[in-house]
Amino acid sequence: MKHYDVPDYSVHNSVGYLMRRGASLLREQLEASFADAGITFVQWATLILLRDNPSLTPAELCRDLRHDSGAFSRMVDQLEQRELLQRLRSDADRRSVQLLLTVAGRQMIETHLPLVVARLNHALSDFTPAEVATLTSLLTRMIARLEHLPSLEGESS
Repeated sequence: MKHYDVPDYSVHNSVGYLMRRGASLLREQLEASFADAGITFVQWATLILLRDNPSLTPAELCRDLRHDSGAFSRMVDQLEQRELLQRLRSDADRRSVQLLLTVAGRQMIETHLPLVVARLNHALSDFTPAEVATLTSLLTRMIARLEHLPSLEGESS
C-alpha cells in the first residue's frame, strides 16, 4: 500500500522526518537533564541497554545504538575506567568480549532512571495511556520492519 506520492510529498508530513525530529528533540532534552550527572545520556543509554540485554556483544550494542564503532570503543573504555562496566574475555575465544555491568554501573542506572522517566512522562503528558501504547506498538512494528527490509531495486546511492 502506498502512503506517499511524489507530487504530494512534503518533508513535514514524512514519518521518517517526524521520527528523526522527535528523537533529536528528546535526546537534546535528555542530554540537558544529564548535564550535571557526571555521565552523558549516551553513556547511560549504553549501560541500561546492557542491563536489559546482558548477552549483547559490544558490536551488537554499537549497532543497536547506531553509534560509530571507534567512538563506541572509546566510550566503553571510559565506562570501564570509571568501573561502571567491565570487559570479560571468553576463555574459548580470546577475541570474544562480553561487557558486564558492575555494581557501580547498576547504581548509576538506578540513580538517573528517574531523570529519564520524568522527561519521557513530560514529553508524553498530552497523550492518553492508550495513545502511548499505540505509539509504542506502531514504532516497534516499524522498527522491526525496517530491520528486516531489503533495499529497493534501482535505489540510488
